[in-house]
Amino acid sequence: MRFGELGIPNILSTCKRLEALRLSYSDAGVCSVLQLEHAQLVELHIDLGKFETVHLNCLPNLQRVNYTCWSYQDPLTFGSVPQLSKLSLENIGISLTKNLQLSELLVNVPWIKDLRLDFKSEKIWVLPECPKLLAPVLGELQIVNLDNLPEGCDIAWTMFILEAAPSLKELRITLWDHLCKMVTNQDLRMKNGYCEKANVEWQPSAADFKHKNLVKLTIYGFQPDENFVRYVRRVMEVAVNMEEISLYDREVCERCGDWNAVSRILLCTLGLKHSTVEETAAAEDLQPLDLYLSQMR
Repeated sequence: MRFGELGIPNILSTCKRLEALRLSYSDAGVCSVLQLEHAQLVELHIDLGKFETVHLNCLPNLQRVNYTCWSYQDPLTFGSVPQLSKLSLENIGISLTKNLQLSELLVNVPWIKDLRLDFKSEKIWVLPECPKLLAPVLGELQIVNLDNLPEGCDIAWTMFILEAAPSLKELRITLWDHLCKMVTNQDLRMKNGYCEKANVEWQPSAADFKHKNLVKLTIYGFQPDENFVRYVRRVMEVAVNMEEISLYDREVCERCGDWNAVSRILLCTLGLKHSTVEETAAAEDLQPLDLYLSQMR
């Protein structure tokens, strides 16, 4: 739907008690910029927005934002949003998609507690940054969901979030090539700029890094290969107070029809308990993982 230049601001100024707003397939003209101000709005959803960017100027009660599939390079800017705690971003990355830098995107909202990034089984469009740049904006982050990462690629790069988010308590990662929602025709993929699978380049900032607050790691799409095993072992070494690691098989979609199984089969749960925050992963902590892998081989 195409609004006039003042269409959406007029709706907001008229509906003074509005608490939730969803905009789908919307813009206010070619390369339009959306300016949002509202005293009561709590939740904002933008699906397939055609705006050049959305400025969240003054939304004192806004708590949750979900933006799915933006059309231009910078989806959001944050002004005065003191209550914002949950941010969800979903996008299909192609060759022209600009990598988001969280240090820039979240510079005005360093109090985000729940962050979800959905890559739609395609290119990773977030740039791993060093803790020096990211720590000032991720200091209060407690929950992270990294959804629909492409299968078969190294996930070591996700550690950059642990390095920069000292308050993080729970990390959930899903790897899934969701074929019925992906463009699979090679000619169409090439024509529309879809990328070939590639590992994200990243180097750890410090070999002796430890994380004292992460207590739960969940992986959907776990496979018993070197990529995953190395990652789980590294998290167990780093997260000195880890309590639970849950490893699930691939997601299941009835439309895809490629798996005759119950969705999200639990493969292995590691219950961990360290006696002190300085203790690293002990040999006995790794035994459940080793047992599971031996049974899979």
